[in-house]
Amino acid sequence: MDAEQMFDADVAIVGYGPSGVSAANFLGAYGIKTIVLERDMGVYQRARAVTVNDWTLRCYQSVGLDRELLKDMEPTQVMRWSTYKGRELARLKLGLSQIGQPTANMIYQPKMEQTLRAGVERYSDKVEVRFGAEVVGLEQDRDAVRIASKDIASGEMTVARVKYALACDGGSSFVRRTLGVPLIGSTLDTTWVVIDARVKGWWPNRHMLTFWTDRFRPVVDIPLALGNHRWEFPLNPDESEKDFETEEQLWTLLAELGIGSDQIEIHQSAFYKHHVRRAEYWRVGRVCLLGDAAHLMPPWAGQGMQSGIRDAFNISWKLREVLNGRLPETLLDTYEVERAPNVEMLTQSSLALGRLIKREMGRGEMIRTFITTTLSRLGLGVSPERFRPPSIARGWLSGAVGEKSAVGRMIPQPIVWSSRGQRGPLDGWLGDCMTMIGVGENPENLLSPEEKDAWKALGLSFLTLKSPTDRTGPEAALIDVDGTLLRWMRGYRTDAIILRPDRFVVASRPTGLGVPPCLDML
Repeated sequence: MDAEQMFDADVAIVGYGPSGVSAANFLGAYGIKTIVLERDMGVYQRARAVTVNDWTLRCYQSVGLDRELLKDMEPTQVMRWSTYKGRELARLKLGLSQIGQPTANMIYQPKMEQTLRAGVERYSDKVEVRFGAEVVGLEQDRDAVRIASKDIASGEMTVARVKYALACDGGSSFVRRTLGVPLIGSTLDTTWVVIDARVKGWWPNRHMLTFWTDRFRPVVDIPLALGNHRWEFPLNPDESEKDFETEEQLWTLLAELGIGSDQIEIHQSAFYKHHVRRAEYWRVGRVCLLGDAAHLMPPWAGQGMQSGIRDAFNISWKLREVLNGRLPETLLDTYEVERAPNVEMLTQSSLALGRLIKREMGRGEMIRTFITTTLSRLGLGVSPERFRPPSIARGWLSGAVGEKSAVGRMIPQPIVWSSRGQRGPLDGWLGDCMTMIGVGENPENLLSPEEKDAWKALGLSFLTLKSPTDRTGPEAALIDVDGTLLRWMRGYRTDAIILRPDRFVVASRPTGLGVPPCLDML
């Protein structure tokens, strides 16, 4: 029997929530044969996540879903921090970021997931989704992963043999527990009640994402997309879930904010506690943990779901390179190395924002400075002149990494023109492979013969970037009309960069343009 026929697919995805459906879109776009195993038959109807930012949308842009998703989102124009007495502590206006997407957008998660699932249907020849399939067993050896699942309706058992598996099955992950990976961290003591509502009538500043800061009853007041709204209230030590089980009891909380039945219809409510936990390690052999299966954070920064989506993007392009034989399996070791520091930073930022909302800051801390510093770490509130994109400090990178180096940084995405007069976002010319960009000349000429051969084996393509007044260099070029990317490159003193599929700089002049090694590089 042919070795390839011994596998049911290249990759199995366990779980079809935000991380799983994102991975299915990315892998499907790469042409990787994939099986999805999902216990439930439909989209989970409770809206848990509330926001999507520019980085996340740029991930979806790579598979042509950003515009479709934005149709059902509402740009977050204003974030504010205010006391119950109306004293506004801080306000932040948001717009289009230099990543080329709206900085922040309010969502309605069930609708977003429906759009993502429709996106996967584009790849039905490569991605098979098995609904009603409960995973009950997982084993692996040096060659394959075998996943046993039970059809909930019929009780029939099936075993899928795949090359790799992605665990996207949430905070209580069966896969993580089966692998014996410890979940370390803690769960915060406070219980929160979440109230979801449908809007019936306008109230003052309903469009603003408001954090009502108070030591005893802080509230997160969230204008969700598609006419939905959410409030999150903490229970005090002398209160329990029984005090807010009924709709009548919930109205007493909303009344504190002046909200009544004329403005909203309560849709649903739930109780939960905030987790600050992470898997001790994110990869075991041929299985990787993604999203809540790998890390759990409080919701204050709105980054939990989005971190899982970025996990999916990172591991998907790396799986493609490994499955296609272009890079060795050790490339997968960089998944946690690259993603975990960002998740940890977002977790700490989320905890810091929670301290502010709950008025737990020290007396010496300046509120506005605290907010500005914390939001800047999240990529919010930073002026274009001081644009600091997401970055990677360690991983599949070549050359020096540091404050003065472009290596490890995500590039901005300006609107550019082609030499033939076509206009559009930069990523439209980058494709889904490695790309080298040179200023004013064909960047291929900057590589040594050995470097050129090594990069071309990875599918490297070449682009020349020019200013609108540059008459020199090759005619086939992209014109950076407003100079966004040219200024960014000059700021890091480089005239040539090589990009990974996720738009991070893997190599740059003058620190070296060689292909990074995958062995002993960490």
